[in-house]
Amino acid sequence: MKPARHQFTVLKQICDLIPGHLVPKLARQYGVEAQSRSFTPWSHTVALLFAQLAHALSLNDVCDTLRNHGGVLTTIRGAAPPSRNGLSHANRERNADMAEALFWKVLAGLQSRFPRFGMGRNYCGFPSRFRRIINVVDSTTIQLVANCLDWAKHRRRKAAAKCHMRLDLQTFLPRFAVVGSAAAADSTVARLVCAGIRAGEIVVFDKAYVDFAHLWELTERAVFWVTRAKTNLQYELVQDNTPDHGPILRDWIVRLAVRTSRVRYPQEVRLIEAVVEVDGKRVAMTFLTNNLEWSARSICDLYKGRWGIEVFFKQLKQTLQLADFLGYNANAVRWQVWTALLVYVLLRFLAYAAHWQYSFSRLFTLLRGVLWECLDARSLLQVCGTAPPPLRFRAAPDQAYLPGFALT
Repeated sequence: MKPARHQFTVLKQICDLIPGHLVPKLARQYGVEAQSRSFTPWSHTVALLFAQLAHALSLNDVCDTLRNHGGVLTTIRGAAPPSRNGLSHANRERNADMAEALFWKVLAGLQSRFPRFGMGRNYCGFPSRFRRIINVVDSTTIQLVANCLDWAKHRRRKAAAKCHMRLDLQTFLPRFAVVGSAAAADSTVARLVCAGIRAGEIVVFDKAYVDFAHLWELTERAVFWVTRAKTNLQYELVQDNTPDHGPILRDWIVRLAVRTSRVRYPQEVRLIEAVVEVDGKRVAMTFLTNNLEWSARSICDLYKGRWGIEVFFKQLKQTLQLADFLGYNANAVRWQVWTALLVYVLLRFLAYAAHWQYSFSRLFTLLRGVLWECLDARSLLQVCGTAPPPLRFRAAPDQAYLPGFALT
């Protein structure tokens, strides 16, 4: 079975998922339109989308390929191929806040038009017994070229950008993100990342985000949080609820012992130490939470679900183009990171529309090979994502051959 033909290329079908009015509107809002002449904001957006989808390694790679397909490129709402200097200047000078706004507008538009988008294919480690929204907060470091990126100096001979993400574990889609230098500590951006969490929701993060003043703010907002306890945490035992047997070693209600910490978080917290499996080995981990009612096993399962955001970062960094950058300054890096997130959402939506059941990396490689082909993208995913049923053999003794027995 072959995929159906289409009037336009696969690249155009992906770009058409972005509403036609959105890019010009955002370009006017962020002052990008005033900076553009022949290389329009829409052409800039298409060029960066293509760079992600084709895994382009350099500016020449993007510009030469688009120039060779210039006739087909004009069918994508009149997009034009850029020159090398034009694309470099646009990445360096045009406000990258536009790329950030474009990502959130497209994501919100798809979720409003298709409320089931992202549902049903959630992370396999999602604790399904919870009917609340589970937010997972973490960051990923993107290695850069140290001698070219003074703004991102991280260590003596290293440079890096960092993306702080708040991921909805049920839909496996971002709810908030911050892209900046890796020099900033995770705890300093915790308030910004968690600002949009509503009462009754759950947030899970690593101990790098622990700030007792921020944890108290979450508690006052009726947000449930789960994190790991630092090894130097000092506390006083208030109540012992440890079970007699099982993997739960401690289930205590404790009060912070250090005066400054107690001023920042005046109430008791729950400390749970449990034996969990990590990389095939059983180790003891200590968790903190402000929920005093849920079972200790549920708290452990919530923190175990935090691994989902690591899977998300792995999909981004190993599948999309976040290794070779098309620009060296902070603005160019932000353009590329936000475009990568936009491509992720667009491909996830195509997978949702085609009922794709396989991995994101296979989806990406399949579409990357046919960007300039006139094939229906949904039909392509339905055909390539459908495996033939396994062969079934009928038991027929009269057709069996057994060594040493003559056929009659």
